[in-house]
Amino acid sequence: MTNGKFGNMRLIILTLTLGLLFQAFGQTIQVDERLPRYKKVRGIRGNANSIGSDTMNNLMTLWLEGFKKYYPMVNIQVEGKGSSTAPPALIEGVAQFGPMSRKMKAKEVDAFEKKYGFKPTEIRVALDALAVFVNRDNPLDCLSLQELDAIFSSTRKRGYPEDITRWGQLGLTGAWANKPISIFGRNSASGTYGFFKKVVLKKGDYKSTVKEQPGSASVVQGITKDRYAIGYSGIGYITSGVKALALAKKKGGPCYKGTYENVISKKYPLSRYLYIYIVKAPNKPLDPLVREFLKFVLSYEGQKIVVKDGYLPLPYDVVQEELKKLQ
Repeated sequence: MTNGKFGNMRLIILTLTLGLLFQAFGQTIQVDERLPRYKKVRGIRGNANSIGSDTMNNLMTLWLEGFKKYYPMVNIQVEGKGSSTAPPALIEGVAQFGPMSRKMKAKEVDAFEKKYGFKPTEIRVALDALAVFVNRDNPLDCLSLQELDAIFSSTRKRGYPEDITRWGQLGLTGAWANKPISIFGRNSASGTYGFFKKVVLKKGDYKSTVKEQPGSASVVQGITKDRYAIGYSGIGYITSGVKALALAKKKGGPCYKGTYENVISKKYPLSRYLYIYIVKAPNKPLDPLVREFLKFVLSYEGQKIVVKDGYLPLPYDVVQEELKKLQ
């Protein structure tokens, strides 16, 4: 396949993804016009590695493609096997960028500080509505966190009175009522796995029946093929084969879709930032390639890529806070 055909195919895929995202949110998402436009500087070339989140794998690749239009002599290798792979890669010095779909844990920060003598620098780069997906044929529209806990967890720390194993327990009737719920999730290397475990399961245990997947795309693919399935991944992985449920913090409470406004206001209960961690010594300038890549990510152009990949752009004030960390 030629570069031209590849580029056209990429554009088609992005357009379809964006259309599905708008359908899921019921709105058009705009990047704040006040964000700085990226300005090319001289002398940026060289190699770097990005190791970390699978959720952010496509996003990092698209940012790199955009960045290379300014700096064709830059080569950044992107490897996405899970957020837990980012801290060791930064500590061992084999990666300059550590994308993560969750915050670093205290023990990860401690190991980093033991190596370098200072803490890692955390850069917020996008917003995400972690979505709970069901098959497109599923008539369900909303679930509470208590119900999700009872579906996914063996410990039910949210106190739901019974284990939920069949769709009829969630109010579905007819052919759905006695059908067992097929559960898809991520593996333990994933930041998405950890985020869902912390927020939904209150650090409880996943059921042994959860079909753990190595990537977000395979979760969505599994739900697409299995009419009676449920699972979770970043909203950017939505396809026409699945639908994202609205969520309520408590059973009987208001249901909120993962719209931009609901994510910003935290009304949507599975709102989160996506991060890139870097090694930045206090009072020392960043490597120019690292600095300029992150400036591009935080620029108007970089945040447009966030929207194209199905995620949510940062508010202006957050961008300003993150840019200060690069100085």
